[in-house]
Amino acid sequence: MIELRQLSKTVQMGGRPLTILHPLDLHVPRGQFLAVMGPSGSGKSTLLGLMAGLDQPSSGSVAMDGVSMTDMDEDRLARFRGDTIGFVFQSFQLIPTLTARENVQVPMEIMRRPGVVERADTLLAQVGLSERAGHYPAQLSGGEQQRVAIARAFACRPPVLLADEPTGNLDSETGSQIIDLLKRLHRDEGTTLVLVTHDPQIAEAAERSLQLMDGRIVRDTAPGAGEGVSGESGKEARAV
Repeated sequence: MIELRQLSKTVQMGGRPLTILHPLDLHVPRGQFLAVMGPSGSGKSTLLGLMAGLDQPSSGSVAMDGVSMTDMDEDRLARFRGDTIGFVFQSFQLIPTLTARENVQVPMEIMRRPGVVERADTLLAQVGLSERAGHYPAQLSGGEQQRVAIARAFACRPPVLLADEPTGNLDSETGSQIIDLLKRLHRDEGTTLVLVTHDPQIAEAAERSLQLMDGRIVRDTAPGAGEGVSGESGKEARAV
């Protein structure tokens, strides 16, 4: 479903090149729940941004369901993301002037999907917020705002959902509830879920986990992948 080939990211820092993500290969099958772990600065959020097409790689390619995203122009990439990828962020990213229902409707309205109100209400019921549909973000708790954000992410039935530290601003109990909700919707909707986290307990909820360190995959729990080890000639660790 998700295919990364020799994907890397290097930026200029203080006039010198800084490699955030070394060349890596990665295949995420359709319907898999993959957790990406690593300390701050390990490259995990950069990896997610490259998967999403929100950032351009320095080398390599990203394909979703056999369609290459790397060479798309901005307009085509935006349309492709709208049809293919849902996002959940640490900071919720809700529109403060819209109600919970209206926030969930936004991506469907942008993509001109039919039945937006019905779909929004169905999703809000699934995340346990039917009675809060008319409330604004400021009237919701952090956990409730993240539930709205999750409902919004699933609104257009994307085949891929990318979540960047979705429990980072929540207490542990609420965070566990959010992960359980993501797992249930992932299963019910048949979505491929890639979740970035620094929490080992959250990673244990996934079918597969990657460990990043200094921009390299050092561990992959996929069958047959094993530990990533750099080769003698400077080849980077790979997980396929």
